[in-house]
Amino acid sequence: MMLRFYFSFRIFIRVLILLPTLAKSQAPPEIQLANIYHSEIKLEAYWLSEKLDGVRAYWNGEKLISKQGLVYQAPVWFTENFPDFPLDGELWIARNRFDVLSGIVRKRQPIDEEWQRVTYQIFDLPKHKGVFDVRLTFLQDYFKANDRPAWLKLIKQTKVANHQTLMTLLDEVVAQGAEGLMLHLGRAYYHNKRNDDLLKVKRYFDAEAKVIRHIPGKGKYQTMLGSMWVKALNKEQKGKLFKLGTGFSDEQRRHPPSVGSVITYKYFGLTSKGLPRFGSFMRVRDHY
Repeated sequence: MMLRFYFSFRIFIRVLILLPTLAKSQAPPEIQLANIYHSEIKLEAYWLSEKLDGVRAYWNGEKLISKQGLVYQAPVWFTENFPDFPLDGELWIARNRFDVLSGIVRKRQPIDEEWQRVTYQIFDLPKHKGVFDVRLTFLQDYFKANDRPAWLKLIKQTKVANHQTLMTLLDEVVAQGAEGLMLHLGRAYYHNKRNDDLLKVKRYFDAEAKVIRHIPGKGKYQTMLGSMWVKALNKEQKGKLFKLGTGFSDEQRRHPPSVGSVITYKYFGLTSKGLPRFGSFMRVRDHY
């Protein structure tokens, strides 16, 4: 009897501990996912925008939610004048500021001074029933006709004539610190799947891997991380082990991603053995 009471009490305490965390979670939003650009598509049918190196955020009319369904604890003033209909976009500060941004939006207690640096950049209307051409017109009209917070912004969408022009634009924005470009098919409806209706345009590929083991550094990196063994998680190389030794800042080498964590790396095609060519660490995956 006492043993049964003991286990019931333990379960009760665990539930009490978990409740605050569970209250901050939502069902993962049904968001559109991107494929990789290929030159066979008809570019005249697409809209072009910059690929921002921010964190994806879904506004459900009440809260900002991550891809995994966790709620960003934004200050009340940040979202109080947002529209009551869903939006899809990126929380963003500036080019090459992802780590700073991630540190700000992950906090359970938001800091006003930090959030004053953040913008919410909108690129789509998840619940609108029209094609992207119609959704974009709706957004453009809304942003012209309504008072809105200065940090709520619409990502600029333009047209591009051909592949050569697209590659020239890609090189220009990358040289300025951008991550790449995005292509959005004008006649496409919003849907929760990955296909050519939405495309990433980059000079490199990126994927995710699980950290397996740290390897100590040598020379100037003595007492710090030298490299690490990781296991690929993406479909093409899933399960393959390889080593990453570049892309880390000195701070990241002093405090490397923990074993078991998931990281994003970039690479330039595959070797004859199917391993990432010139693999380089980018960031710890944003669990939000």
